[in-house]
Amino acid sequence: MAGTVLRRVLRRELRSVCLGVRSMASEAGSPTYQYETLKVTTPGEHVLHVELNRPEKRNAMNRSFWSEMVLCFRAIAEDPVCRAVVISGAGKMFTSGIDLMDLGSDFLQPGDSDAARIAWDLRRKVTRYQESFSVIEKCPKPVIAAVHGGCIGGGVDLVSACDIRYCTQDAWFQVKEVDLGLAADVGTLQRLPRIIGSKSLVNELALTARKMLSDEAHSSGLVSRVLPDKAALLLAAFDLAAEIASKSPIAVQGTKVNLVYSQNHSVQESLDYMACWNMSMLQSEDVLKSAQAALERKPLKDITFSKL
Repeated sequence: MAGTVLRRVLRRELRSVCLGVRSMASEAGSPTYQYETLKVTTPGEHVLHVELNRPEKRNAMNRSFWSEMVLCFRAIAEDPVCRAVVISGAGKMFTSGIDLMDLGSDFLQPGDSDAARIAWDLRRKVTRYQESFSVIEKCPKPVIAAVHGGCIGGGVDLVSACDIRYCTQDAWFQVKEVDLGLAADVGTLQRLPRIIGSKSLVNELALTARKMLSDEAHSSGLVSRVLPDKAALLLAAFDLAAEIASKSPIAVQGTKVNLVYSQNHSVQESLDYMACWNMSMLQSEDVLKSAQAALERKPLKDITFSKL
């Protein structure tokens, strides 16, 4: 069974390679995705696969990674062809977190600067790094995190900003920052409490830096599905992305925008925002096409929705 699944995944990836590792540049109006730390391919129609691509460094997040994440997901947000995204890690693990060797010097301050100027500069740098994952949340395209092996430190920040999380049985998650002498500052402490229902568990993970294994991640709600291995994980993530991409992009992206908005607003504020949103979006041709498909009992994958 595992061999069959692996062959299916490899065929999909090979097809992407045979198509020139398509970056969707061949599609009119679509960007070209070329980065040092990220590999972007198209495993299926309207689906992008963003792979953390420093396997020899266990996908440690170096200086280039933090800037390229922003560039990549801002491009994806504007890509008229892309409708769903899968993000995974190359090699033996998802990510080992921050590349301390590369980033350490970024936070060293000259000894002759006063405290206010040092603090001002550090705040500017921290907010810049925060945007590297906030850009995932801001992207209107649904993002599926496919985690295998370790997901450490900044990796938890990253997946917390994603919309859906799958993992393998051997996956584990670790909020590592307290062991490095700092509080997690790029999203975990803000997003994880909204994802995991137990405040006690979130506090325990953040204050002890202990590992959370896949079964606990599933039972606590951090991930919604656990797969036996990486091949099965990617297959499931690509299938999920393909299902999402088959639906109206107006409906899917509108749903994500309103889900994100509702996280930080009251029910009534969110309802008011939704009413204003749909007073225009309900006029979409996608509503008629979807309704017609339902009446004719046709799958949505057989319906052609216009680019968005």
